[in-house]
Amino acid sequence: MGDILSTSVSGLIAFQQALDVTSNNVANAATPGYDVESANFAEAPGQASSVGYVGNGVDVSSITRAYNALLAQQVNSSQASYSSFNTLSTEAAQIDDMLSDSSTGLTATLQSFVNSLQTLSSSPTSSASGEAVLSQAQALVEQLQSYDTQIQQAGTQLESQISTNVTEINTLASQIATLNGEIADQSGSGQTPNQLMDQRDALVSQLSQYVTVNTVAQGNGETNVYIGNGQALVTGNVAQQLTTIPNAYNASEYDVALVNGNTTIDITSELSGGSLGGLLATRTQVLDPTQNAIGQISVALATLANQQQQSGMDQTGAQGQAMFAVGGVQVLDNANNTDATSLTVTRTSLSDLTTDDYVLTYTGGAANGGWQLLDETTGQAVAMTGDGTSGDPLEAAGVSIVANGAGAGGAVAVGDSFLIQPTAAATEGLSLLISSPAQIASASLIQAVPGTDNSGTASVDSAIITDPGEWVPDTYTISFNGSPLQYEVTNSEGAEVATGAYTSGTPISFLGAQVTLDGTPGDGDTFTVGANSTANTGDNSNLLALINTLSAATLNGGTTSLTSAANNLVSEIGTTTQQAQSNASAAQSVNQSASDALNNADGVNLDEEASLMVQYEQAYQACAQMISASTTMFDSLITAMTYG
Repeated sequence: MGDILSTSVSGLIAFQQALDVTSNNVANAATPGYDVESANFAEAPGQASSVGYVGNGVDVSSITRAYNALLAQQVNSSQASYSSFNTLSTEAAQIDDMLSDSSTGLTATLQSFVNSLQTLSSSPTSSASGEAVLSQAQALVEQLQSYDTQIQQAGTQLESQISTNVTEINTLASQIATLNGEIADQSGSGQTPNQLMDQRDALVSQLSQYVTVNTVAQGNGETNVYIGNGQALVTGNVAQQLTTIPNAYNASEYDVALVNGNTTIDITSELSGGSLGGLLATRTQVLDPTQNAIGQISVALATLANQQQQSGMDQTGAQGQAMFAVGGVQVLDNANNTDATSLTVTRTSLSDLTTDDYVLTYTGGAANGGWQLLDETTGQAVAMTGDGTSGDPLEAAGVSIVANGAGAGGAVAVGDSFLIQPTAAATEGLSLLISSPAQIASASLIQAVPGTDNSGTASVDSAIITDPGEWVPDTYTISFNGSPLQYEVTNSEGAEVATGAYTSGTPISFLGAQVTLDGTPGDGDTFTVGANSTANTGDNSNLLALINTLSAATLNGGTTSLTSAANNLVSEIGTTTQQAQSNASAAQSVNQSASDALNNADGVNLDEEASLMVQYEQAYQACAQMISASTTMFDSLITAMTYG
């Protein structure tokens, strides 16, 4: 039965425990991840008496922590977003700085080369100006290769960081699983080990810095941890391990896989958030696209310059030779291919060439010899022509594809695939092929000469070769007649090769040649088109054509010039960097707000603790007074019984 002594003692013990909790809260006011604890009081069960139930005092039923799971998840989610965007912005900024430098950046170096060509066009036979062209051409080659090398080095560092992140994630997952086991064991008594739970929450928060995390609380106090799109990383006291595996096409790149028993599952595409997600995004959104775009610029530079060089005559009177060499299409076999088939892939159309990579897979279907092409960037199927044989190559995206080897002709295994990178390796193989100013083909291979009996006002503005592969050396005659005026182009044997309506200033094109006249020819006027005279090496028409070609819209379906492609690349990387920085700033602000809200809900409020301390101290003293009173009463009772 309750009495004043036992009741007061229960209060004394309870308020002492409450003061212990309060002192612990104050001591941990600045401890990261500490959740404020509360002593929960419960009335001790009463005992029946003739006048009713008499109370037996108070117990501390539990010591619980203030934990808001919703706010904690918001903190972890915003932390993962911030880490991801911050990583992406940091990595992208390095590439942005590299490309956008006002003096050594991509557009500046390209413009310096074009400027040197313009200077040479004013004096085509100037050795000094020719040397300047070669110097600027070499500088452009070295600058593009420097970019390519720096991107590769950034990629190597990125792969190392991915590996480090995976190791950190595994360490945290193991620690969380260990704590889960300890928490479950200690929760069996009915009381929660708050300190262990705080430690586990802190580890989950650290984990969110590396990858997006979701948690699900279990009834025994354990917490399951999921990453990506629901992949279980920690289940109870068991931690799954992540590992890095070589990419199936490129062993120098890491994919991230989840080890589940004897099974390794590639989850790279499922991961997002955190620094790991930011690194993966950097690879797909910055490094690979930039390397491909620089490769496209290298291909365009070499293709356009070489074509125009071979359309002209150098200072020795010879047809110009290629100015640049460039790396070919890179084809990477899937490591899981079961057949010995290989691919021969060549570029066929500069206009159709893109900066995307493509996956060619043998499906065994009826169309295109059983091959299917997917754009790796968009994931969309790409239309093709041909069947992949040497007689009928697959044609798509500016490349020609021939399947050869043991698997050609239908023996290739279904599911075998290849990664085709039209531009990724182009810059690495870029080099300057000419070494003398005399090799610069400033003059046109052809010249147009008006007939001696011409009566009209037409004069020759230019006569150039636009496609040396189509050009057939011969002597051609352009004749004019009729009203409205028509032209006819015939070869030396009198065979017609082109006809059309004449407009002053509009090029007359035939067999890879282009003659532009100004003025109005008379009826019956003629112009003879033939090989340029070796004495006319001071002609600058081919050099002007090269300058015009470099500024013409020849890329991306005829919508983008070489200079525009360079500007677009710099702009796109700058935009990506700025957006990532802006997103990182916004995510950091959200994270700070969520952290403040969590701290307000779960953290230690010293004013509240001071108030509780006074309350518990006064109650403790009151209980002590009650114990003292019970002692006095007991002494009085004993005295009365002894002397009464």
